[in-house]
Amino acid sequence: MTTPFAKRVATVAQAQHSRFQFVNEAEPELCTQIKKWTQDIGFSFQSCTAVAWSAVFVSWCIKKAGATKQEFEFSMAHSVFVHKAIQNAINGAGVFQGFDITAQKPDVGDIIQNNRGGTHHDFAFARTHKNYNSHSVIVIETGTDSQGRFAFCVGGNESDSVRRTTVRLNAQGFIKPRTDNPFICIVKNLK
Repeated sequence: MTTPFAKRVATVAQAQHSRFQFVNEAEPELCTQIKKWTQDIGFSFQSCTAVAWSAVFVSWCIKKAGATKQEFEFSMAHSVFVHKAIQNAINGAGVFQGFDITAQKPDVGDIIQNNRGGTHHDFAFARTHKNYNSHSVIVIETGTDSQGRFAFCVGGNESDSVRRTTVRLNAQGFIKPRTDNPFICIVKNLK
């Protein structure tokens, strides 16, 4: 069941996509926003183009929807908040819990993490490591089309903007594995 908070997360991400999907990170409109997102989650802004900002985008959307620093580890690296969510799941605590993609189905407001830049880390690696190259997106909708089940997602710093992507799901609703930049973790939004 999707909570009102999870719906707010999806609404925030979708609104940023609508606003910036045709704007490049180097353009002043989006660059100014990236600086705001970075500072809003408590970090110093360095660059719109030289520093990856995708984790900043996800963190800002979660914060804007109403999560606190105690509930979500806002970060400039996806691996940091994913590691914290996995520890939450292990300890049966917290409102953001990280699971292997074979253990939970994505819902609106969840975060899907994958490898980036050709890495092949798996969930076991993510459970024991806090700093590695990865990417994540926010689920804004799930459904079925002519190709089967899917999760529509929004992510930052995708092709240098805020973009929507499709994650394919199997018939049971779990994330389908892939060989290029494989999926690592699903962070369930339980708030």
